[in-house]
Amino acid sequence: MAEVEVVVAHQERATLRVGDVFLKIDADQARTDVEVEAMALAPVPTPEVLWRRPPVLALAALPGRALGRLGEPSLASPAAWAAAGAAVRMLHDAPLPPWPGRGLDDIAPELDRECEWLLTNGVLPTELVTRNRQVADAALRPWTPVFTHGDLQVSHVFLAGETITGVLDWSEAGPGDAHYDLATLTLGHEEHLGDVVAGYGSGVDLDVVRAWSSLRSLRGVRWLIEHGYDPASPGCEIDVLRSRM
Repeated sequence: MAEVEVVVAHQERATLRVGDVFLKIDADQARTDVEVEAMALAPVPTPEVLWRRPPVLALAALPGRALGRLGEPSLASPAAWAAAGAAVRMLHDAPLPPWPGRGLDDIAPELDRECEWLLTNGVLPTELVTRNRQVADAALRPWTPVFTHGDLQVSHVFLAGETITGVLDWSEAGPGDAHYDLATLTLGHEEHLGDVVAGYGSGVDLDVVRAWSSLRSLRGVRWLIEHGYDPASPGCEIDVLRSRM
């Protein structure tokens, strides 16, 4: 009999695996609406939707293995990382989804609030927050929106050999900055950024990718702490921030 594996569990959502089926339970059905529609629109492989009975979404498991894990060395080849970059480019070249994305008016104030929280509560040293806030400024500029995944963590990209078999977790998808997806994919794995860009192609500003990496890490520390995760784990968000010093 297949066992129930808890993949992710926190106050907002949980994902369980039973055999070859993933059960996603989300308190916010709007996120699930986005996920289902984004997977239908995306020009890259995505999990098959088996059924949906709110608040549960059942998805078929993807073949292969994740490109990597945050905080762990990736065993994938440079060609596999380049294939991931090519898949991201295919997504970014697709028509925009028909719902709005987040813009500078949302992101900049949120970043300021998170930096203030980190400093007020003494979570991180002042110089670490200040330096990464300066780096993050390069991301806060106008961009031409593309179809972004929105949470393209390395563990959300699956492959068999050097072929991408699917991309998971589309609940944050929408119009956004292409560099944000590239930064999220290589967060904690910046040594593979060159491989990803080789597959992705032209139009990448490496300084903006690194800026989004700092921004995402600054913005994520409080959420991770409040949801029971440790951003200070080796290779994770706080190590990414330290790498900018």
